[in-house]
Amino acid sequence: MTLDALLDCPSGLLDTTFDQLRTLLVVHETGSALRAARVLGREQSSVQKQLDILNRNSQSLCGEVLTVRQGRGRDFLFTPTGEATVELARMTFDKWLESIHLSRRRLGRMLTVGTTEFTLPIVSRAWNRVSEEFRQREVEFKVAHVRTKDVWSRLENRQVDLICGSIVSTPEGDLRLKEYEVIEYARGQALLLTNLPENELPDTPVETSGLGRVPLVVPPAGLVADLLATWYGANFRDRLNVVADIDDVHYGLSLLRSGFVRGCMIVTGSIGRGMAAQDDPDAVPLRTIKLHDDLEPKAELMTGAFVRRADLERYDAGHPLNRLWAAVKEDVRTYTPLA
Repeated sequence: MTLDALLDCPSGLLDTTFDQLRTLLVVHETGSALRAARVLGREQSSVQKQLDILNRNSQSLCGEVLTVRQGRGRDFLFTPTGEATVELARMTFDKWLESIHLSRRRLGRMLTVGTTEFTLPIVSRAWNRVSEEFRQREVEFKVAHVRTKDVWSRLENRQVDLICGSIVSTPEGDLRLKEYEVIEYARGQALLLTNLPENELPDTPVETSGLGRVPLVVPPAGLVADLLATWYGANFRDRLNVVADIDDVHYGLSLLRSGFVRGCMIVTGSIGRGMAAQDDPDAVPLRTIKLHDDLEPKAELMTGAFVRRADLERYDAGHPLNRLWAAVKEDVRTYTPLA
């Protein structure tokens, strides 16, 4: 944009504030000024006043208002100009917030770490080593809950600076890891956790090529789904005996312990051994069975910490990201793997 164009901006545009645009986005999401006011913690009249200002400015600038009331109890109607403005406002906020976060990260003012439920102790132990230093430096430290199926997307989209989680590893190596530094905590074969009696499913190892002969409780995505896709391809459900689809490992464990579903779950070693060791007289007993991987490519479960190599190299050794990474390295030297 040229200097002349900047100096010639209409007053209606210059008078539009981020607060007004945020209100417009919240109204678009909630449907009404009343619901938006509740979300924003404001009076409905305040929200309506901002909408009225935006509508007047839009009418002056474009010849069309942004929103139209449709009567009591009905959501606002957004005009084509309103929908376009909402999309522009959303992109504007995304770009500004992304830029602010990147600047804060670069300056060491903010650090965001992602962790799955089962790898939270890794972050917790490392945090204990640097927490006092970060507090004194006023570093804003955030922990984001990440589901295993989202580990890669959260890293690749730069939503977190460092992540702890589990992935499927093959001997050929994962090409996605070439741009990352990795601290490995545990590696091993998955186990079968089952509520079937031994006369139906003996304790002898089950070959991965024979998984189609046992009833399986399977999640739609995540670590176990990636493991099965490695062995059986993307359409693994068509080749296996899936007796229950689950969204969460805890629900699958509850299904097995309740006896409502009779079958097996593929789990990590630590989860399998922990559940099998539980002594609950009101629950169906569970036991673990080893898996023998006789398919190609060979696949293991690897738990670790991951960080973009370029980020570590971009910052000096005293940057919070490098300090936390050093704390994770120190922790792994004293850590006793459970998997």
